[in-house]
Order: sequence, then C-alpha cells, then structure tokens
Amino acid sequence: MTARVLIVDDVFANIRLLEARLTAEYFSVVTAMSGPQALDICERGECDVVLLDVMMPGMDGYEVCRRLKAAPSTAHLPVVMVTALDSPSDRLAGLQAGADDFLTKPINELALLTRVRSLARLKNLTDELRARAVSSSGLGLPDPLAMAAAEDGQNGRVLLIEDRANAADRMSAALQQHHTVEIEVHAPEAMTRLSEVGYDVAVLSLGLNSADPLRLISQIRADNKMRNLPILVLAETPEDPRIHRALDMGVNDYLIRPVDRNELIARVTTQIRKKRYQERLRDNLKASMELAIVDPLTKLHNRRYLQTQLSSLMSDDVARGAAVSLLVLDLDHFKSINDQHGHDVGDDVLRECAERLRQAVRGIDIVARFGGEEFVVAMPDTEPFAAQRVAERIRTSIEKTPFTVSGGQKTVLVTASIGIATTSKAAASGDALFKQADAALYEAKRSGRNCVRAAA
Repeated sequence: MTARVLIVDDVFANIRLLEARLTAEYFSVVTAMSGPQALDICERGECDVVLLDVMMPGMDGYEVCRRLKAAPSTAHLPVVMVTALDSPSDRLAGLQAGADDFLTKPINELALLTRVRSLARLKNLTDELRARAVSSSGLGLPDPLAMAAAEDGQNGRVLLIEDRANAADRMSAALQQHHTVEIEVHAPEAMTRLSEVGYDVAVLSLGLNSADPLRLISQIRADNKMRNLPILVLAETPEDPRIHRALDMGVNDYLIRPVDRNELIARVTTQIRKKRYQERLRDNLKASMELAIVDPLTKLHNRRYLQTQLSSLMSDDVARGAAVSLLVLDLDHFKSINDQHGHDVGDDVLRECAERLRQAVRGIDIVARFGGEEFVVAMPDTEPFAAQRVAERIRTSIEKTPFTVSGGQKTVLVTASIGIATTSKAAASGDALFKQADAALYEAKRSGRNCVRAAA
C-alpha cells in the first residue's frame, strides 16, 4: 500500500536520500527541516508516517515525538526515529518519548520500507476508527480521542512464547515490574491460551525449536479473536530475513538479542498502549451505534431501528409468502401514573413493561419503544391467531402482576391496550401494516382499554 511519509531532518542531503528511496516505492513524501514545521504538518493531517531525525537544533526529535503523542489529534501517528545514535539508552529515550521504532543510520533499505508499510497499515486501520469516533462526538459520549490518548499501557497481560528457559526467565522478570507475564514453550498450547485468555500482547521468539514461528504468526492472524493482538518477535540479528516477513504478516514490532530489559519493557508497553487506544475507539463506535438504535431508558430498540428493520422484514417474508404480524401496545392512563406518582415511577413502569415484553416474545421478534408509553412488537412468520395469542399473553402479564417501583418500596397497577395487524394485500408495506395495527389499538381503547383488538 502507498502512504504519505513525513521526513523530518535539518540536513537537506539526508532528506533527499530518504525521499529518493521512498518515492521509488510510490510513497508520497512530505518534508520538514525543523520540529515546529513538522508539528504543523502533522496537526493538519498531511502525513501517515513520520520519519524523525533525533539531533536537530532548537526542538530535537524526542521533544517533537513527545508533543505528537501527547496531543489527541496526533497521538495515533506512527513515528520512526532515524539517527546515527545506536546505544540502548538512545533507543530507550526514543521509545519512552512514544516512538514506534528506531532506525539507525546508515539505514537498511529493506528495513525502512518494510517498517513504513507495516506502520502505514496500522495507521489506515486507526484512521477508520478515529473517523467514526469523531462522527459520534455529538451523541454525548466522552471524547474518545482524548481518552484513548491518555492510555499509559501499564498493567497489561503478556504471553511470552519462548523455549529457552533462561531467556524466558530473564524477560519475564523484567516485564513483571509493570505487567502480568505468563510463559509458554509449545506453539499449540500457545495458540490455545491466546484464543481463550485476553492477552494484551504476545512476545514470540523466532528461534523456537518446537515449531515454525512464522506458521504460528499466520495462525494467530487468521483467527478473528486474535486479529488485533499485538505481536512482538525476538530475533538473533537484524539481518534475519524472517523479521521483514513477519512484519509483512502483521507482526507489530521486533527486538534483537541480547535484549535490553528497559527496551523490552518500553516496546511491550508501547504495543499495549496502542492496542488499548484502538480498543477505546472500537468501544466508542459500539456505544455510538447502540445510541443510534437503542432507547436509553428501556434498552429496547428505538423507533428508527424498528422502521428500518420492519421494511427489511416485510420484504423478506412477503417475498416467500410468510405472514408478518405487528403488535402496537399502549399503557392505559399512563399520564395518571406520572401525575400521581411522579416521573421516576413512570420511568420504572416503562422499564418493567419493556422487560415483560422481552420475556413474552421470541428471540427473532423485534421489540421497540416507539415513543412515550407506546411499544411495538414485530413478529416474522406469525399468522393472526398466533399473534392474538401472544398479544393476550402480554396483556395478561401486565394486568395480573403489579409493577414494583421506587426500588421495591411500592407497587402500581398497570393495564395495556393492544392492536394487531398481519400482512395482507391491504398491508403489504411496513407503513401500511403499522397504520392498521394503530387503528386496531384505537379500537381497543374505544372498547374500554385493557383489551386486544385485531385489524379487520
């Protein structure tokens, strides 16, 4: 895939060299020669991956990275530090600033391109989640981008897949300062544990003797439950071709032995933080979708969802000659309940009515709060006599058992009127069916309430 890569370096020759390598592989390149200029470009959303030189006058690369990762609008941007510095302390400083990787000059071209492609894929996925999160910001949910950016990646659950006992023990001891660590030496058992337990990251040795580690990576990525699990691999040398193969397969990061304990902690914590960032955005998306289709008081589906699904239901069932029945229910004298007992009691009644409706219908039926004290039940593949039986069961369940309200402190007697309609030539659309059921409800109220009436 292609992507927009921002190269940040105060030496023009370095920019030209990286630009030539990236444009040859059809990446779009944006350049900046200072930290403030880079921050402006990132804030405007003009790049997908940042290649950031460390040693720059004024604002150095570490400070640029810290500012990018601290801002909700840019915290998701992948940052690769590019520098001649290669000591463990230099790499650690970059990772602690929030960098996703650290490439040392002279840069290996294969490592550069593989890493940029890998990070661009991750950025593309995150962009989709962010766009949906931003679009749901008007629904009254907490700011998902700010919440996600505040994640620190601590107290994660790590599975270490390593069959060298001494190495496994050393890494486990280092990681246990910040995370819960479990060790597995066999690939099949590792797959089982990963699929059954909610790990935050898997650390996998490419030197496994008992299995092909690339095969294990492939199996992990093929499993829907583990598709978003961060994987960090351990290699003996940076020249190991399996590193680049693993990154292409979806591995998130890698470490070269001998492993520096602080770098291990920093890279694992970074992966956990990024995983939780995406989880926050996914949770926000799920919550916003629920708000769009669920009534907040009763947790039933709302009017919008019912109308959308009823049209689809009618099309499917009418096409195959099956009947669809619709019940429209209205709580009798509900205004009096609110006036006598207060709106809190009225809300309790609505919630309890919703629960009784759930208990009275099948899993395939759609139960919705249509508005106020009115509820609708859409029943696919249901003939009139069956709909009549269900409606009477619902009416009886409401009438016979008083509603417990105010936290169990008192009860309220409630009744309901119900209108029924079933698909016919005169009611072959959702709107027509609802009008017939609503007319039947009106007839039930005219007949004295607390009864069931079917459309003629």
